[in-house]
This record gives sequence, structure tokens and C-alpha cells, in this order.
Amino acid sequence: MLLPLIVALIYGDKINCFLITIAALLVSGFVLTRFKPENKTIYSREGFMIVSLGWILMSMFGALPFYLGGAIDTYVDALFESVSGFTTTGASILTNIEAVNHSLLFWRSFTHWIGGMGVLVFVMAVLPLAGGGGNLYLMRAESPGPDVGKLVPKSISTARILYGIYLIMTIVEIILLKVSGVSFFDSVTLSFGTAGTGGFGVRNDSITSYATGVQVIIGIFMALFGVNFNLYFMLLCGKIKDVLKSEELRTYLIIMFTAIFIIAVDIRNRFASGAMAFHTAAFQVSSVMTTTGFTTADFNQWPELSKMIMLIVMCVGGCAGSTGGGIKVARIILLVKNAKKEFKRLIHPRSVSIIRFDGKRVSNEVAQSTNVYLTLYMIVFVCSIILISFDNKDMTSNVTGVIATFNNIGPGLGIVGATGSFAPYSALSKIVFIIDMLLGRLEIYPLLLMFSTKMKSKRILEKV
Repeated sequence: MLLPLIVALIYGDKINCFLITIAALLVSGFVLTRFKPENKTIYSREGFMIVSLGWILMSMFGALPFYLGGAIDTYVDALFESVSGFTTTGASILTNIEAVNHSLLFWRSFTHWIGGMGVLVFVMAVLPLAGGGGNLYLMRAESPGPDVGKLVPKSISTARILYGIYLIMTIVEIILLKVSGVSFFDSVTLSFGTAGTGGFGVRNDSITSYATGVQVIIGIFMALFGVNFNLYFMLLCGKIKDVLKSEELRTYLIIMFTAIFIIAVDIRNRFASGAMAFHTAAFQVSSVMTTTGFTTADFNQWPELSKMIMLIVMCVGGCAGSTGGGIKVARIILLVKNAKKEFKRLIHPRSVSIIRFDGKRVSNEVAQSTNVYLTLYMIVFVCSIILISFDNKDMTSNVTGVIATFNNIGPGLGIVGATGSFAPYSALSKIVFIIDMLLGRLEIYPLLLMFSTKMKSKRILEKV
């Protein structure tokens, strides 16, 4: 809260909303530190619990500045905005963003940067935790992707490397945007939104009114932040050939460029030139596939083919180990390979098939957890649509609203499109969307396992 407090002082905004929140955090933090367990060892159960409760409480406190500052009238709406920020969703209930003061706009975008790489990963990078392997259990619970390992022997070192890369890329984007003529405030907030693949802008039209060169910079960085950060570490180690051999990276780029080409051709007649059609398609596909949510065009008005392609890449999402949301490219690859394995088994019942990913054998536990994840994904998706249907909104808005929040994208179609917001929905529906955003960011398991009483501390879901 100190950074937005400083911004408030610089721009002459009211600081009470931040001071009260800081006081509440200090008091609650002091009280909680009075209770110290005898055994500080963290296993998988504790890791899932810490991550789940940590994100819920963080979002609840993060909503206070919006509510106390008067930018948002109800606490549920403020909580929606806070959760949307931390989970890097970018969905909003605000209808006039430019009416919000600088400090709250900064806090709104800063939540993206905090939540992008993971709050507890950041804590691990700064403060070593007791309990030996507990750090890795926290990373597994909070970091996106079907499998999270260590880049180096120590988890703390891994966290520092990840955040180092994350910080450097953010600073580079800030510099490039500033050199391109964007104000320093806008450069910082837009870079926070890009780095966390969140999508909160500081203008009502998102990115539309910025120069084409600025849009190109943001579009490229959105795609870069959607790549597995392990690959950047490999580049730093000089393992360029290993990066080029990455099956997930190739698939990610193939899906992205195929979608761009199809949409560019489909929307060509809406633009003065093919170059502009390609630029618009490239920006929107990069934004939606990486689940950032910045917009330069109202794709709600595009032809049906383009809208369908956009919905598909919304669900696919970015790479595992990136700041992007969605199902993840790695899971899509594993699901396809698992399907091929089952087809082969049906034709040749006695054959033994092995699933390989980047040349390495994929264990049955990882393959099974991928299938379970997809099953849970569909169950949550269907239940969410049913619950928000009580608001009697149109089906397009309901379905894409759930897709946009569950996959941490931001805008959908219909009333939740690029020019709309989630404000028309009732408090109940907003709570459903809030739960979807948290489930999507933490990838379902931590929140569901928080309510499980049968979890074994050391063994359950080690491979999830």
C-alpha cells in the first residue's frame, strides 16, 4: 500500500483510504503473528491452505481502498475489482475509468503486477520460510501450469530468478513506452497490466487512443509475458537450442499466428488496408490468448468466424509457467497426446504407449491430473453459467462472461464486451464471477482442496 500512498501524495489525492487499510493490515498482521505453531514444516496440505486463504484475504483487504476512496459504492463491487486485479483478469465494474483518481488507478494496475507472478512467490524471493521443502509446495500451489519444478536446487533462488526476469522485462517495457511518447504514469500502469497479463487500462477506450507504435510495443510484450518463464532462464544460460526445441513454445506460436491470419483475412474489409487489419488482429489475439484483455477494437462487432476464433484462444490461454491464464498450451498438448494414446490402445489393446513432452516421458500421474483438471474445469464452467442465468441476461453475455472470468481474460462478448462492463450483473452473479476468477488464477485445486478434510499432508496431489 505504500506505493499507491506515495502516488496519492504526488497527485494530491485523498490518502485516508490507504492509511486506514494500512492500519487494518498492521493490526491484523500483529495479532496473527502472536499465534505461532510448534511445527512450522509446510507440506502440500499446508501449502494449498496458505495460498488459498492468502489470496482470499489479500483480495478482501485490497478492495478497501476502492470502497473507502469512494470510487466504488458497494463492497461487493470493490471486491470484484480487487479480485479481478490480483488474479490478472482485468474484468471491471467501472463504467468511467477516467473519473477515478491517479492513486486508485495506480493501485488498480499494481494489483496486476503483484498477482502476475504470484504474491507468495514474491514473499519467498524476499523472506526464506521455515520448514525446508515448504517453499516448493507454495510454488506448486500458486504458480500456474500443469507441473511446476525448480530452475535451480533451491526454491528461494528459483523465486528470485523468476521475479528478477519479471522485473527486468517490466522495466524495459516502461522505458520503451516512455520513449514512444507515453506519459510516465501511463507507461508504468500499462506495463503493470501487460506484465501481469491483466488488462486494466487508465483510459475508457483501453488502448485504442494510443499511437500505433505504442500498441505494437504492448502487443509484443503481451505475447512475451505469455511464454513460459523457464525458457527465459534457459536463454540466460545460453541454452538457445533447448528453447527452440520447446514443444509448448512452438504450439503457442502456431496457435497465435494461425488465429491472427484467419482473423486478419476475415476482418480485412473493415479496414482501409491489409496492414491495419493484420495489426488489429495481431493485437487482439495476443491480448486475448495471453488473457491480458487490452483492446484496440470492439471485437464484439466482428464476423462470427472471428468471434469464434477469439473464444477458442480465450480458453487455450498462455504457456504454463507464464503470467497468462486459460487452460494452458501445455495442458492442450497433453490432452491431445492422451487422446491419441487412447485411440491407439483401442486399435491395439496390447500395445504400450508412452506420452512424451519435449522428449521427456510424462508420468501417468501428470497425465491423469490433466484429465481431472479438464473435468473439474467443465463442472465449474457449467455450474457458473447456471447460477448467473438467474439474472436473466442474454446467453452470449453469460457464457463469455464466465469464460472471461474463469480464464482470467477480462472482456467477453455482449454486455461484457470490450465497450461494456460487469456492472449490470447482480451481487450474487458478481460473487460467482469472483469465485471463478480465483479458481482460474489458482487453477481450481487449491481452493477446492481447502475444504477437503481427507488430504494427506505429504502425498496427495504431489504431481498436480
